[in-house]
Amino acid sequence: MLPTALIIAFGRAGTATIESIPQLAGSLRLDQISVLYEVAEAAERGELRPADGLRRLQALRAMPRRHGFVVTLAAYVAMTVALCLILQPTARDVALSAGLGLLVGALVIAAHGRATLMVFVPIVAAMLASAMTFEAVEHEIADPGLRTLIAPLITLLPGGVLTTATVELAAGEMVAGASRLVFGGVQLLLLAFGIVAGVELAGLAPETALRDGPAGVLGDWAPWIGVVMFGLAASAYFSAPRGSLRWLLVVLLVAWVGQRLGDLVVGGDVSGFFGALAMTPVALAISRLRGGPPSQVTFLPAFWLLVPGALGLIGVTEVVGNPSAAGVDDLVKPLGAIVSIALGVLCGVSLFRGLAAVPQRLRRPSRH
Repeated sequence: MLPTALIIAFGRAGTATIESIPQLAGSLRLDQISVLYEVAEAAERGELRPADGLRRLQALRAMPRRHGFVVTLAAYVAMTVALCLILQPTARDVALSAGLGLLVGALVIAAHGRATLMVFVPIVAAMLASAMTFEAVEHEIADPGLRTLIAPLITLLPGGVLTTATVELAAGEMVAGASRLVFGGVQLLLLAFGIVAGVELAGLAPETALRDGPAGVLGDWAPWIGVVMFGLAASAYFSAPRGSLRWLLVVLLVAWVGQRLGDLVVGGDVSGFFGALAMTPVALAISRLRGGPPSQVTFLPAFWLLVPGALGLIGVTEVVGNPSAAGVDDLVKPLGAIVSIALGVLCGVSLFRGLAAVPQRLRRPSRH
């Protein structure tokens, strides 16, 4: 299987069929992912005819959001504030992030499902958000740094794409992995270009604006509040299926605790490995419970929480906007964060499979 093509072979003597898969605008929401898993499982059990499966897939694409425009936009703003709290901002940064989240969220929601508009949304959103941010910095309304700017761009960050590409490359899926890697890299460059364009509109020097200095910390409570708020907001914005919120929060907290422990043990650069290692078996175990949501429903929000794309955007933006001051670390550290999360996912899957096989081995009768 390739990113946009599917090759099916019916044995050595049979014919091979190549089916082109058109690129659909936008990604699936959590409720759509849940329905997709139900269709796939029913097809594997032989309970679903092909024609019925195609009709359910077509109905899946037409599923409306669980919430209206106002609630969805409010959830986007709450996600922005939550991520800002996790990135340890100052009090003024939180208020600014909420305003930027309102602007960017309206753009993203209005362009959702429209392929032509979605091409321009990352550039326009990043340009407007960066111009307003750096104007606020110039008038001393906000504190300098890129972390406040990144929070409103959360849904446009390709952290999940880049980490999935690394997992596929590690598993030997070179074509799919390389394609996603290039796609994620282009998304990062588009966002970085928009940020740099916003800096130019604000009239600031790149060496002054494009720096990520230490931020004032509200307190140790802020990231924990941010994690819970992020889970609640992500559940509303991405239309999580009913009954999945508690499981989503469990996986989020496990990922966050694992990342914090990894930060204490080995440092922040590879702490994502421990977060991914902790959350992956939990998400897979929940999917096997009666009434538990599919693993992707709880896994994806926790995936975004690890924020590999945010760290990558900081480095890429500094390289694009001020190449003379940027160093190799600006690109190596984001790559290390992405690889560490990908390895954590791979190790987490292997750990879960090993633990799941233990009961079967214990029930296996002894030869003696």
